[in-house]
Amino acid sequence: MAWELEEREPSFQDVEIMKDSPEKREPQDLGDGFSHGLKPLKALDLSRVNSFEQMLVQMSDTSFGARNLGEALEVFTTMLKDPDCYVVGTFSGAMTMAKMGLVLCEMIERDYLDAVVSTGALVMHGLVENVGAPHFKHDETWNDDRLYQHGYNRVYDTIEVERNLDDISLTLDNIWKDLDHKQPLSSFQILGKIGEYLTKKDLGRGILGSAWEKKIPVYIPAFTDSELGLDFAVCNRLRIKQGKPTLQFDAYGDLEDYTKRIQAAKYTGIFTIGGGVPRNWAQQVGPFLEVIYRRVGDMNKFNRFKYGVRICPEPVHWGGLSGCTYSEGVSWGKFLPKKEGGKWSEVLCDATIAWPILIKAIIERFDKEGFNRMTSR
Repeated sequence: MAWELEEREPSFQDVEIMKDSPEKREPQDLGDGFSHGLKPLKALDLSRVNSFEQMLVQMSDTSFGARNLGEALEVFTTMLKDPDCYVVGTFSGAMTMAKMGLVLCEMIERDYLDAVVSTGALVMHGLVENVGAPHFKHDETWNDDRLYQHGYNRVYDTIEVERNLDDISLTLDNIWKDLDHKQPLSSFQILGKIGEYLTKKDLGRGILGSAWEKKIPVYIPAFTDSELGLDFAVCNRLRIKQGKPTLQFDAYGDLEDYTKRIQAAKYTGIFTIGGGVPRNWAQQVGPFLEVIYRRVGDMNKFNRFKYGVRICPEPVHWGGLSGCTYSEGVSWGKFLPKKEGGKWSEVLCDATIAWPILIKAIIERFDKEGFNRMTSR
């Protein structure tokens, strides 16, 4: 039975309190929540939870981080079910070293993403995972100097073996040698070549292979800020030493290709893990289109993101870009305000916790409904 507020006459205590209050109010002005359209919360009942999807639905009626994650399920569902929405995924942090690479593969393979924007490090460590090389749990009895001496690279509580990166460099050498030195290449073109090579060699399931098979672009805006970019640079140094022409890299080719895809979409949505360059590079397309229109006179169709889901532990009060809220992004022309249909959800949580739970809940929901994003468009 729904709880209802029982009507009663004001008591002696009510009257005395109102006499002493500098801002007097009539007892009939005291709301019951329902009368002002407030949404009641509900207790999380685990006895009625048989899936991640059911749990997040209930969590949306609770508080704090649980509510945020539950609401993220609804926003991401709406984003994916919008047939006119182009969905961009941005990923930063050591997610592949943290063994989250197959979560991203799952999103790509199930058509939850139309483009991926990533750090080079995330892709490089994903290549290590892709070919079956292991990452390791850090032994806290080892200090960082000892780790260095033995070729163990630490990221928080996880170890990347230097030999892994050397082995991947040998694989990349086989790809670099077939690139056309006469044609400037952007990161999405280079990564497409890598994905094609890995798939044809049947080297295992991985991000670039999944993206190549689905024909979606993967961009690394800060390409030189990673082992992947450094390997490309070393390749050019070796080519110079061998008297061969160097390979050419075109960062603006990424920007123009991405902008063209966003500009052509009716609506856009963004799914973000972490922050950093991938997040801001992907989001700046709205202001870029506006500036092109004002200064050049072209592209009179602005395209601000309509939907957004972000999972990141960075709070806004540190002042860093990774903590920037979607609301703040509205002021830059990156996002539609909610009054114009914008829908966002921001989950302040370690992505290794919240991300797989959210994606599994989406999978369960769509499997139950028989929904396939690609065939529904």
